[in-house]
Amino acid sequence: MKALRAACVALGLLLPGIAAAQSSPVVVELYTSQGCSSCPPADALLHQLAAREDVLPLALHVDYWDYIGWKDQFADPSHAKRQKAYAHVAGRKMIYTPQMIVMGQEDVVGVDTMKLADLITQHRANLVPVFLTAQRTGNTVVLDLVSDLSGPQDLVVQLVRYAPVRDISITRGELAGKTMSYANVVADWQILGSWDGFSTTQMSFDVTGEDKAAIVVQQAGLGAVMAAVRID
Repeated sequence: MKALRAACVALGLLLPGIAAAQSSPVVVELYTSQGCSSCPPADALLHQLAAREDVLPLALHVDYWDYIGWKDQFADPSHAKRQKAYAHVAGRKMIYTPQMIVMGQEDVVGVDTMKLADLITQHRANLVPVFLTAQRTGNTVVLDLVSDLSGPQDLVVQLVRYAPVRDISITRGELAGKTMSYANVVADWQILGSWDGFSTTQMSFDVTGEDKAAIVVQQAGLGAVMAAVRID
């Protein structure tokens, strides 16, 4: 009973409106697969996180479970490559699903709502040293980057495109016969450029299509995420 109560409390912390939003959302990357029978609870959790303004959850579908019998329709080999790079940086020898990476730093195994809630709360309480402002006019976005860092750093400015909701009926593999709904499915993740994280900088780029967009500024080499901003 105590364990159940604790889980419910943790889940409550993941719901919108529990705490005030910060200027930069907490970035949560979920590595998942349509061929993974243990992934649906994590996929469902991402829908809850997507309702929050202070969290930017992103679902990166991987392809290394395709051999089981179902080819993930949203998978991209670059997602598994990114996950492997995170593992290498952290000294982990294995990659798996579902896995959540919070702000490019901590990993959450499976659906550990208690740990995830604690990490989100912790990162929301941290001072954000990088300030991002994105103004969109038509297809053109002007991004202003301002820093409160004490010295230069090697940062990368990344543009992420994602679909808010994608549904699919799975006919083979471990989830055969199920219709699944996925939140914030990443369709593209590209580097716009580098930034020293010290001088005030402005970037201009185009965003087309129906997918949502966000900017993620991260330490080079898949280090800590410094800040993020949604593009409306």
